[in-house]
Amino acid sequence: MNQTLNISQSRPHYEILDGLRGIAAIMVVFFHVFETFSNGDHTQQIINHGYLAVDFFFMLSGYVISYAYDNRWNQMTLKDFFMRRLIRLQPMIIIGSLVGGILFYFQHSEGLGWGGIAATPVWKLLLVMFIGMTVIPVGKSLDIRGWNEMHPLNGPAWSLFFEYIANIVYALFLRKVSKIVLGILVLISAGVTIQYAFTNPNGDIIGGWSIDNATQMRIGFTRLAFPFLMGIFLARAVQLKYTKNAFLTTSILLIILFAFPRLGGNTAHWQNAFYECFTLMIMFPAVILLGAGGKVVGERANRLCKFLGDISYPIYITHFPLVYVYMAWVVNGKHTLEELQTLIMGIATVIIAVILAYLFMRFYDIPVRKWLNTKLIVKNKIGK
Repeated sequence: MNQTLNISQSRPHYEILDGLRGIAAIMVVFFHVFETFSNGDHTQQIINHGYLAVDFFFMLSGYVISYAYDNRWNQMTLKDFFMRRLIRLQPMIIIGSLVGGILFYFQHSEGLGWGGIAATPVWKLLLVMFIGMTVIPVGKSLDIRGWNEMHPLNGPAWSLFFEYIANIVYALFLRKVSKIVLGILVLISAGVTIQYAFTNPNGDIIGGWSIDNATQMRIGFTRLAFPFLMGIFLARAVQLKYTKNAFLTTSILLIILFAFPRLGGNTAHWQNAFYECFTLMIMFPAVILLGAGGKVVGERANRLCKFLGDISYPIYITHFPLVYVYMAWVVNGKHTLEELQTLIMGIATVIIAVILAYLFMRFYDIPVRKWLNTKLIVKNKIGK
């Protein structure tokens, strides 16, 4: 039985969205682990659409930021908002870059094009690591891995670069626009996304991690624009309806969407482009609305959602250096997915990533953010 929730009167914490964020983050880890065996062929990728988790994160971010901050600007300045976002995001960005630096020399692999890792001087590694801690992108002169990433030590940090841009645009502009203007922007960004997906020779929207290629930057902004804008629009314009078993339903949906095989093979790319646009524009909003409108029943489910939410960001921003090591081990040893030890090592990589994320969250991220909030938020009497 459905009932309408008025979010203007009730502003609950969305435990289910926390849980979904964690599930998406873990799916990203599996995606990257199995990416080792695709040999650059998108049709062979297991957990085929795991990269769409980034777009899901952008949409969640837009939804949660709009929900949390739209009605608080009479109590906050721009400085207050940016300080809060820095406290939320920056501590783990620092750790992600540090982990990438520590594990860098364990990732030497001729087969992956990383043969220059061993020859990279320590001063250059440290320079890239410290720049990475600021989330400022690096260019080709500091591309010490050779994959043309804006963050060579920790590839996924590229999405945090765009997350900061989204936060800035929201604070300066999007928080002020009407629903009509926001809706128009959503439609325009949807059109840009559809045009790119169907004209891209690969039939997908993968990319966005380089600043040395105009196409890559275009992909990054394209992937950011629609989901972030749609997230804000959903928070402002759509009333929530209570859905029974929402966490289970949305979790299964999300896993299926990420794991769904690539459509069209290497010829009919339009089929995969259609799937990705359908997933991004129809299914992700549905998952978010179902999750936001649902309730977690039972203490165990509450603890699970909280745990998944707590580790979601730490696991996303710290897992890839571990995956780099796994990739190098697989390629250097010519291991195949059919080997039991390869599967065991892959699963171990995921487990270690989860454990490290929990430890970073428990003993670093939470204490550091608490200390920063005390010193910079409470001390300066910034509104809650």
